[in-house]
Amino acid sequence: MMSAKANILAKLRKSLEGTAPVADDYDVDLVTRPWSYPAEERIPRLRQLMEAVHTETHLTTTAEWPALLEKLLADKQLPSLLIALATAHGAQLAAHFAGREGLPRLKAYDRPIEQWKAELFDDTPASLTGTLGAIAATGSLILWPTREEPRLMSLVPPVHFALLKASEVYDNFFEVQQKQQWAAGMPTNALLVSGPSKTADIEQVLAYGAHGPKDLIVLILEDA
Repeated sequence: MMSAKANILAKLRKSLEGTAPVADDYDVDLVTRPWSYPAEERIPRLRQLMEAVHTETHLTTTAEWPALLEKLLADKQLPSLLIALATAHGAQLAAHFAGREGLPRLKAYDRPIEQWKAELFDDTPASLTGTLGAIAATGSLILWPTREEPRLMSLVPPVHFALLKASEVYDNFFEVQQKQQWAAGMPTNALLVSGPSKTADIEQVLAYGAHGPKDLIVLILEDA
C-alpha cells in the first residue's frame, strides 16, 4: 500500500507531465558578491559577530583543544560534560581525560532518550558537539544533527561547547550549500546558530537561555 507521502509525491510528479522547465535566471552575485571576504578576514569577522550576541570564542588547534576545554570546564565549575564517543572529537577528549583524577565526568550519549530523559534535562550542565562549519557573513555556526550527535545535545544542556575547524569558515550561505552539496541530501534538522538562545517576549526584557543553552562557547581549531 502506498504511503501518504509517496501518494502526494506521485501526484506532484504526474502534475508535471507534459510541462517544460523554465530556465532559472537567478543572479547569484546578489547573494555572494557583497558577502565575500579575503581569507584572513573570515575568522575575525565571524568572532566579532558572534561575540556581539554573547557567544564566547577561542582560537586553538586540533591537538590543543582538549587541554583548553579542560581549563574552561574548571573555570566555569562544570562537573560533567556530555559527549558523543562515536565521533573523532569525542574519542580524542576521552583519551585526554583517561586515567586522570579530579576532572569533570564525561557522559556518553549512548542510550535512547527515553532511558535517561530526567538526567539529561536535570543533571547535565554542559555538552560538546562538532559543527559542519560556519558563515562569516552572518556570524553563524552550522549544526547538522546526526545519529551520534542528536539535536538534544546542543539544545538541552545550559552550556554548549562547539568545535569549529578554521578551514570550514565560509563566506556566505550560498557558498556553503554549493561546496557541501546540500542539494544532494538535507538532514531533517539543519541549524544556523549565532549565539545562546534568547527572547524578549516577557515584558520586552532580553533574557538568555529561555529555550536553549544560556552559554555558547566556540573553539576554533586552526590548522596545525
